[in-house]
Order: sequence, then structure tokens, then C-alpha cells
Amino acid sequence: MLSADSDTPVLHLTGPILLGPEQEITEAWVHQGRIHHQRPELPTGTEVRTLAGFTVPGLADLHCHLGIGDDGKGTTLEQAREQALTDRDTGVLLIRDAGPIIDTSPLQQRAALPRLIRCGRHVARTRRYLIGYAEEVEPEDLPAAITHEAGRGDGWVKLVGDWIDRGLGDLTPCWDAATFRAAADAAHAAGARITTHPFAEDTLPMALDAAFDCLEHATGLTDDTIARAAESRTPVVTTLVNVGEFEQYAAQGEKKFPTYAAHMRRLREGRYDRTRDALEAGVPLLVGTDAGGVLGHGIIHDELDELARAGMTGTQILQAAAWGPRTFLGVPALEDGAPADLLVVHDDPRADHRALRDPGVVVLGGRVVKG
Repeated sequence: MLSADSDTPVLHLTGPILLGPEQEITEAWVHQGRIHHQRPELPTGTEVRTLAGFTVPGLADLHCHLGIGDDGKGTTLEQAREQALTDRDTGVLLIRDAGPIIDTSPLQQRAALPRLIRCGRHVARTRRYLIGYAEEVEPEDLPAAITHEAGRGDGWVKLVGDWIDRGLGDLTPCWDAATFRAAADAAHAAGARITTHPFAEDTLPMALDAAFDCLEHATGLTDDTIARAAESRTPVVTTLVNVGEFEQYAAQGEKKFPTYAAHMRRLREGRYDRTRDALEAGVPLLVGTDAGGVLGHGIIHDELDELARAGMTGTQILQAAAWGPRTFLGVPALEDGAPADLLVVHDDPRADHRALRDPGVVVLGGRVVKG
């Protein structure tokens, strides 16, 4: 893109280009799909479009499900593409799909879609997760299942760590400590990283003992597991919009499972305190929406609002939503020569994260896709 004979202009970014929490430059250029901190040599007559404002990396959603419809079933590939476009137009330019139902890998070849990093399909205990979502196995078969799913994703595997045990009527871990360890060992031996879905308090120590690479939701964090996650620098992917829906889940299960309902309500009530405590302890927090299925797409800014309610500043929210996820996934941000996936907003998002709600311009792969 952006060659002298292209119909796409070179972009001249003026105003702060936010390279990190404490690093910025005053101008940059987008040429041939990449960002340049120095003006590139351009043929005479090259069209240059100036964009003034605050430039930030494209936002990331590290817990997103493309290809799952509102009915909890798999969509068509075209419907999954529309979901990705909805997310893109809110400023999300990097997605880690935390467990698909359909094969979304063809979307990685589609132009104008966010960069997609896929987990393999969810791996869950037999009859201990949502129907139709996961590869369901028993403990003795878990390492093989993890190895298989590692080969289907882009270096990530997702394990359902806990769910309601209908016999006990409460959230309980789906696996024992040795099995968590075997799952992590299998993923790492396959060259993949492994994340897990833990709601309950009892699940987190086993995941941390097993050296899982990431924690999704982590609603059951305690003082002890917060300290451990901070020490090991194990990221927690926030899904506070989803946790806000726990009242709905509690009400649905209350008649048959009152203990479960009370537990879900406690987890919901503690969500802001838990997030604040994790932040203050130094746990890396990364943004995820859990879009797909129960929740629709295009809700990244609702998640950022939730982080603000938990006490995070604009700069901390940018760290969780832009710089941090890219570092964690090994995806460039706005360094010299990086792919130009960026937003230009009118006001300083470090002062108020809500500036990100209305990106004046969205640039993906060096092309303006919105604005």
C-alpha cells in the first residue's frame, strides 16, 4: 500500500504519538503499511494526508469469540466476519479468540479485519461446560486433547478450569492439581501457551502451581492468589462486563442451586474490589470482553468503562487495552517500522479513557478503514 502510484495517501500523524505510558513523539508517517518515526523519502507528487490528534495503538480484545451467535451456536464464516468488523469499528484491531466453535482461520486472510490470534477450541471436562462449545474429555485424556488443540490454534490453548458441579450445586474445579499440571506441561511441550477459565477461588492456586500463562475472568482472586499472580507476573484478562451478568446466571440457577447462586452473587459484588486490589499489587491486567454468545460484539468501551469504575486511570486503561496486550502477545505497537494499526482520537485518552469511544480515524495495515 501507499506507493507513489497508489490511490491511498501517505499519512502524516501530527500531535502526540503515544508509544507507551511514558513515551511519546510529536509526529510520524504511515507509508507502505508501516509507521515511520522519520519522514520517508517520497516521490514528487505523492499525496499526503495529515491527521491531527492523539495517536494510540489499535485496541486489543484478549477474550473474544468470533463465530458464536447469540443463540450459543456456531455462525457462518460471513457472520463471523461481520462480528470482526463490528469490533474493528470500535477501535479493536487485535483479537485473541479465546475458544471458537467454527474454524475462523480463513478470517486471517481477509483484508480489513483485525489481526486474529486463535486459541484452539475450548477443552472441558465431560458434561461440565456449555453444550456444543468444547472438546469434552476425562482427565486421563486431557494431555492428548491439549496437544491436539495446540495444533489447531495460533500458539494458545484454552482450558475450562471450573464450572458448576450439579451434584454439589456449586462451582468446583473440573480437574485436580496433577491434571492442571499435566495440561500445562502438554501445552508447553507443544510450543503453545495455555490459559484457563477460573471463576471459583479453589481453581486459581492449582492454575498458578501449574504455571498457566494467563487467567481469564479470575473472579475468585484472593489476597493470596493476587500476591502469587503479581509475583509470577501472570496476567489476568478482565471480563467485567460479563461478570456483571452474574446476577442473571444466579437468578436462573437459584431455585435448584441456591449455593451456586449465592456464590455467583458474591463474585459479582467483589468484582471492582478484586480488580483494584490486583492492579495495586502489580498483577498485569489485560482487557477482554467475552464477546460472542451471551454478549454481543462491539462492547470494548463498556469494558473500559468498567475498568474506570474499578478505579483505573486513563493511562492504566490504555496499558491494559493497547500497550500491554501487544507486548504480551508479541505484536508490535507503534515502534518505528511496525505495521500501522492505530487510532487517532481528538482528546487525550490518558486524561479520560472515554476519548477512545469516538476514534476520528481507524487505520489498519496502513489503510484508513474508518474516518
